[in-house]
Amino acid sequence: MSTTNTISSAEATDEARQRELSSAEELLGDPEPWESWETKLVGYSIGIAIVGLIVLGYLINTYILN
Repeated sequence: MSTTNTISSAEATDEARQRELSSAEELLGDPEPWESWETKLVGYSIGIAIVGLIVLGYLINTYILN
């Protein structure tokens, strides 16, 4: 009886590994194409971040460091 449990346990392990492998292959497959609105979103986000750094740098320099 213990040999059947071992075999079924090994089969279950193999099935789990196969499912994990297929999930990994699905995730590592070809990416979706990049949309133009995503490009604009990234560009605007980086632009806002740079402007924010400049403004905060000026405010810190003016009010805290002086």
